[in-house]
Amino acid sequence: MARLRDPENGCEWDKAQDFKSIAPYTIEEAYEVADAIERDDIPELKSELGDLLLQVVFHARMAQEAGHFSFDDVAAAICDKMESRHPHIFGDGISQGWETIKAKERADKGSHSAMDGVARALPALLRAEKLQKRAARLGFDWPDAEGPADKLAEEVEELRAAQTGQEQLEEAGDVLFGAVNLARAYGIAPEEALRATNDKFERRFREMERLSNGGFDKLTLEEKEDLWQQVKAGETK
Repeated sequence: MARLRDPENGCEWDKAQDFKSIAPYTIEEAYEVADAIERDDIPELKSELGDLLLQVVFHARMAQEAGHFSFDDVAAAICDKMESRHPHIFGDGISQGWETIKAKERADKGSHSAMDGVARALPALLRAEKLQKRAARLGFDWPDAEGPADKLAEEVEELRAAQTGQEQLEEAGDVLFGAVNLARAYGIAPEEALRATNDKFERRFREMERLSNGGFDKLTLEEKEDLWQQVKAGETK
């Protein structure tokens, strides 16, 4: 990476990058690692982990050029963090609890709110879950699934009643946020649940396309719905 970023003989593209321009690639590579794991593709996992490691090296190199820190500093920092979070293994043998230790780390960094430290770059569904869990730790949560279920129904009605585009945007967000809350009440990870539904929809839609012999777009809406029910029934069997 040092050679790629060399001012005189390096690659023009690599030299032109900065933290912000590389960040989307870092996120993409992390998702590709997760995808390889989901598909149980171990050779691909090895490759994708290399791609993700390159992103760490890239950021660390840019930081070193700016005089901030080096790759070694990154490795040392995560080692220090893991040791401090596992005192029962690396320290005095007393386990304080993962969340207690993380809360202390946030406080040491000057955090004052339970909402501090929830990355804005997270997928919105995952970030909603994390924000709600932070609030729940301080007692701001429904005692059972009935509360979030009623709240979700209320938010759906407010979306139906919304008039302007801005109102619809806000109410649609409230519906999604409410759905995350309801999933949490049942002990379900919203991101995992939606990922499974995405896969199910894609699988069923591909089967509908196959059964229509390339003429899916020419079917009426009623015919498409019948085909959907046929595929769904076939999966149930």
